Amino acid sequence: MKSHTIIADKFVFGGNCIGKIDGKTVFVPYAVPGEKLDIEITKEHKDFDEGRILNVLEPSFHRVKPFCSLYGKCGGCDMMHIDAQYQKELKSRIFVELFSSNGIKITEPFTISGKETGYRARIQLNDGCFSERGSNRLVPVEYCPVAHKNINDWLKTTPAEKRGKGRKNIFAHEKLKEKLIVSHTEEKLTQKDTRKNARLKKPRNIYSGTVISEENQANINLLGKNIAFDVRGFFQSNIEVLEKAILKTTEDISGKAALDLYAGCGTFSTFLCDKFESVTLVEHNRDALVYAEKNLSGKNHTSIGLSGEAWIRSCDKMYFDAAVLDPPRSGLEKTVLDYLCTSKIPKIRYVSCNPSTQARDVSKLLKSGYRIKDAFILDFYPNTAHIESLVCLERS
Repeated sequence: MKSHTIIADKFVFGGNCIGKIDGKTVFVPYAVPGEKLDIEITKEHKDFDEGRILNVLEPSFHRVKPFCSLYGKCGGCDMMHIDAQYQKELKSRIFVELFSSNGIKITEPFTISGKETGYRARIQLNDGCFSERGSNRLVPVEYCPVAHKNINDWLKTTPAEKRGKGRKNIFAHEKLKEKLIVSHTEEKLTQKDTRKNARLKKPRNIYSGTVISEENQANINLLGKNIAFDVRGFFQSNIEVLEKAILKTTEDISGKAALDLYAGCGTFSTFLCDKFESVTLVEHNRDALVYAEKNLSGKNHTSIGLSGEAWIRSCDKMYFDAAVLDPPRSGLEKTVLDYLCTSKIPKIRYVSCNPSTQARDVSKLLKSGYRIKDAFILDFYPNTAHIESLVCLERS
């Protein structure tokens, strides 16, 4: 085993630090910028290498002792070795650099954050265990310091062999009606199941036949409103930051019509309906959209079960006073971005789980006549390198 001494120059998007060995870049996890490290190469590539810390020769004063016994083993946290404030600074720095690389100058964004521990309302288990980072090996777990107290109570009292086989999602929070819910494996839906859910408002657009799974339905109170969702699907697990993000996203927009692109189960739309006469939801995942119908029952809205791209190509467009965008990591489809650039929608609120693609999209929006009013880091996942963000755009 050959070791190398390097200086961790910089923390980069994705959670690694980079250094140099004979001019070649090496990516090293669990490092802190400025540290002197003894490392070994674990994987070689043409243009870069990957390394592993053998010894921290000169630690950063930002390095702290991780407060989890599974840190470095499970596939969750990867910044717990860095003090909380410096984590925020590093994420902010990465956000600014990503936008700068796309020709966009942003002063330090404000970080919307919450608790660093006990914040996760959702965990995922495989055969009752966590999965090891970078492998399929199982990591037994009885306590997770970033998980909500209700989840830890369940982990403590429920042995791994009784947690169920396969992949399970556990969602728990004091604002959850059920307090804690464990996902169930679904059998194939029958005609009887479909009739059972016929009480739901009939969908206006092609997702009939998609029904609510009652045993997997969770109900959470967000800012005084009940939001129903399927525990097997995606729902933000940091409820404190989610409520702050909803308020910030919707605080200064109102009018006759709003567009909610990539609407999911209608979380943003539920609040947009209070500020607009009508809301149009576009969401390709019909399993999520059927919950949006439930959440917006009785409110003036139109739900469209299509991708953003398919909606642009196939549906008549109306005028919108504002649009809320919350796309997947890949960002906006080209067709959607082209539409937004020519739509003249006065206000756009762009929520992203990938600031790299967000910066790419915002660059084009700026060239079409928009300006950045505000930018925020949404720190949904403290102790991880994951960055979410909100950019508020208005037409010049």
